[in-house]
Amino acid sequence: MPRTIQIFDTTLRDGEQSPGCSMNTAEKLEVARALERLRVDVIEAGFAASSPGDKEAIHEISKFIKDCSVASLCRCREGDIDAAREALSVAAKPRIHVFLATSDLHMEKKLRMSREQVIESTGNAVKYAKRFCSDVQFSAEDASRSDPDFLCRVFEAAIKAGATTLNIPDTVGYALPEETAAMVAYVLEHCEGARDVTIAVHPHNDLGMATANVLAGIAAGAGQAEVTLCGIGERAGNASLEEVVMGLHTRRNILDADCRVETKQIYRSARLLQSVIGLATPPNKPIIGQNAFAHEAGIHQHGVMADRATYEIMSPESVGIPQKEMVLGKHSGRHAFDETVKSLGFTLTEEELKAAFEAFKALADKKKNVTNSDIEALLKDGGRETEGHYRLESFVINSGNTIDGTAILKLTIGEEQTQTVAFGDGPVDAAFKAINALAGEFSLKSYSLNAVTDGGDALGEALVRIENADGQYTGRGLSTDIIEASIKAYLNAVNKAL
Repeated sequence: MPRTIQIFDTTLRDGEQSPGCSMNTAEKLEVARALERLRVDVIEAGFAASSPGDKEAIHEISKFIKDCSVASLCRCREGDIDAAREALSVAAKPRIHVFLATSDLHMEKKLRMSREQVIESTGNAVKYAKRFCSDVQFSAEDASRSDPDFLCRVFEAAIKAGATTLNIPDTVGYALPEETAAMVAYVLEHCEGARDVTIAVHPHNDLGMATANVLAGIAAGAGQAEVTLCGIGERAGNASLEEVVMGLHTRRNILDADCRVETKQIYRSARLLQSVIGLATPPNKPIIGQNAFAHEAGIHQHGVMADRATYEIMSPESVGIPQKEMVLGKHSGRHAFDETVKSLGFTLTEEELKAAFEAFKALADKKKNVTNSDIEALLKDGGRETEGHYRLESFVINSGNTIDGTAILKLTIGEEQTQTVAFGDGPVDAAFKAINALAGEFSLKSYSLNAVTDGGDALGEALVRIENADGQYTGRGLSTDIIEASIKAYLNAVNKAL
């Protein structure tokens, strides 16, 4: 009987820490609901003590998520634990997650603490957290560069204080898979009580080995994998949920382990996250990239036509990529639209379906044929373009190779309408400067355009990342007009900043 591995998803905490991936409370709740549909075991919803916004988001997520544990990260400080306790007060399955560094480098340079102080602080923090929550996790930051014997002493203190999960993070993505396996095996063998709790692994991807490190840790006896959707996270990111989960499913005969994740929700969940944070997926991204199941070489095509297993170790359907394409148009009815929505894996309320159908009809007036990809783009957007303080009413653009770009924008700001004009190096630059004239000075850090489908009437998706003194923000806009998509994306980012 294969072991069941717990999937601990930290998209909303570690993932959100990566530049440009910040989310507001509503967006975090939307992603949390997708993770619950995925059936992950734990959702780390944030770091309650880090900001009032994070605390509010954890509390809001705790109200609605019932099928997963909801966790908050804490330093080994009573104030952090108090903040987590308050944020998780309404959670059906709360988990308090405390951490402290255990490598000599971190203890000397960052913490300025001795080994004995770290052991004492760990025990005290876990004991304090245990007063409020039966499910307490302890993470040894930079464990992969820690002395194994000392790591075991710290873990023993955490176990004696009541920790139920011990996490071995490869915080800087330094470990090789065999080193991760050896560390897990060493802890299980030499740490008193380790076999009575869950051992977790949390690798980062600085050397491109995060997924390999997770699977190596599981093979050595770890019972929890810490991951993020699309592998987002600090620096080069975390272990990718979709890669780890499909690694478990595809190689369960070797690993003798599996998980409860509903794999058919993977593609939809990843695309939702991408729309929320404005993330463009590389075509060659495993599992969810557009080329993941594409075959161009003639030998491969011949093999796949004979039997897909010749060149595919999993099917697109197994991760929720829809294969049945229904092309709709302006004469298509509500029933056909509703069936397409269901086939794409979306569950909408009657009100949401009505709004989505109206958006589909508006798009069908501009496009001859509306494909699954177009509908998916509309659904995952969820009206995000028009939410917020600033809303686009109309625009006029003048541009040419002998004149400066000119943008005239009419915006609704709160309840009032106003008009703004700006010049720039082309139409997009002018439009962004017109918005800045009203919203404040933002600098553009990145900008990209992608066609959702093929053809001259393709729905365009604009992704922007802007920055001000408070941080970076991403925005997304959709339209068959790339200028309109760009303006909507910039306004979306500005509204997030506000």
